[in-house]
Amino acid sequence: MTPDTVPEETETRVEQLTRRARAAADEREAAAYREEREELLAEHGYTARVREEERAVLVLHPAEWVEDGTVHPDRIDDIDRGIEIPLEGPGEDAEWEVVAEHNREVVEAVREEHGAVHGANAEALAEFCNNHYAKPVEKLSADEREEFLTEYYRRNVWPTDEQKAVVEESVSLAVEAASTGQPR
Repeated sequence: MTPDTVPEETETRVEQLTRRARAAADEREAAAYREEREELLAEHGYTARVREEERAVLVLHPAEWVEDGTVHPDRIDDIDRGIEIPLEGPGEDAEWEVVAEHNREVVEAVREEHGAVHGANAEALAEFCNNHYAKPVEKLSADEREEFLTEYYRRNVWPTDEQKAVVEESVSLAVEAASTGQPR
């Protein structure tokens, strides 16, 4: 069976793993991220490489196009099956600022509607979204929300007992506020 494309959630995760591998200080950590990326893509019959020319681009393409790390043009059946994801370049800072502003509005909406405790948790979530994924809070996948709750929140936020007790509810309130358009 030859899949037509990579599911959006897998594509997002593969991009995250690639960014983490590129930022990792330890080569073993980087290798682990790349290995997980390759395993995810293999499930869909795809492979990845980072093209470093004017700017870094993550390139995903069907594995049948590749032999010994080289894409063979005669094997390309439909060029639209290839996927390119810019990893750096113009517009990145501007896009980040738009996302950060949106997330700040979400924090304020939660704070105004649900109080300071939920607002503080929403602020921690917004910082996580901005700095780790550069995406709006409502666009986080279930796995990314879980990462926030089980890893980021415990390691990077010094919450009060009251904040800890309601953090899951706070995340839901932030996503709901963003999804319903309250922060606009």
